[in-house]
Amino acid sequence: MRDYFLRRFLLIPPTLLGITLIVFLITRVVPGGPIERAIMEARSMGDSGTSSSADIGRGAISEEQMQALKEYYGFDQPPLRAYFTWLGKVVRGDLGMSYRYGEPVTRVILERMPVSLLYGLVTLVLVYAVCVPLGILKAIKHRTLTDNLTSIIVFVGYAIPGYALGAILVVYLAARWGWFPMGGFRSIGFEDLSFFGQVADLARHAALPLICYTIGSFAFVTLLLKNQLMDNLAADFVRTAVAKGVSFRQAVFRHALRNSLIPLATYFGQSVTVLVGGSFLIEFIFDINGMGLLGYTSVVDRDYPTVMGVLLLSSLLLLLGHIIADVLVALVDPRIRFK
Repeated sequence: MRDYFLRRFLLIPPTLLGITLIVFLITRVVPGGPIERAIMEARSMGDSGTSSSADIGRGAISEEQMQALKEYYGFDQPPLRAYFTWLGKVVRGDLGMSYRYGEPVTRVILERMPVSLLYGLVTLVLVYAVCVPLGILKAIKHRTLTDNLTSIIVFVGYAIPGYALGAILVVYLAARWGWFPMGGFRSIGFEDLSFFGQVADLARHAALPLICYTIGSFAFVTLLLKNQLMDNLAADFVRTAVAKGVSFRQAVFRHALRNSLIPLATYFGQSVTVLVGGSFLIEFIFDINGMGLLGYTSVVDRDYPTVMGVLLLSSLLLLLGHIIADVLVALVDPRIRFK
């Protein structure tokens, strides 16, 4: 097993190399890059009469200005050479400078990571803390009133996208009725509140986004566990255990449940990216300055250093998540041996 996971870790660098190379080359050929945007801004300034430069006023840029723009945005080198230049900086811990914010990409990401990390951790804990007991209850109480009532809630949650639910909650619970803040991560004057006041303020701001974050995973994990547990309860080994005198409770929790957790272990590893990835639609609706909104705005603004930094972090977490999923599956099911 040790050799298997060692090989998996050794595959991470070449995989990241391939992902970042493809995206980097795409940024070099996609239209509407940062140079084009700078030229358009210069022309708009000339048209509005805010610039005194005759060249800019005529919407023209000299060769010297064009070369300066290419050097500033890193487009003065061939694509492959520029990629390996960027890769050399990444190895030294330098992700470059953000075009939009004028700050190092590392600092921009670190400023927004705690917000997404908080929402991601709370979402992950809520999903598994609620869905695992609910899935067990629905499997045991199959086709009863409890199962039918909870199924209505589960299927409604599965059918409504998180961002659509977020828009509804903002309109009614925040804007119209004023029960919750309309957006943001915390209120103005947050530092002046007491400790419990700060906790209450964070909870009020986080309530609606967390509902939207958990709604999709809530339905998926509940139904996944219920279906897996029902299949295992009908299996021969559970029937044999009950026939030998094992109580139904022991048959559920000691025999059937452990096998039913294998798909959840796989899903847990894949959901690691939620810890920092977030959802740009939900963050946009609730005005949460997290990683999801950062990735969206960097793509829209053609902030390619930030795009590459967010991509590198997300890809690394996804690859580590697959390895974590394999570890969890091996812990849950002792029959699995990785060779």
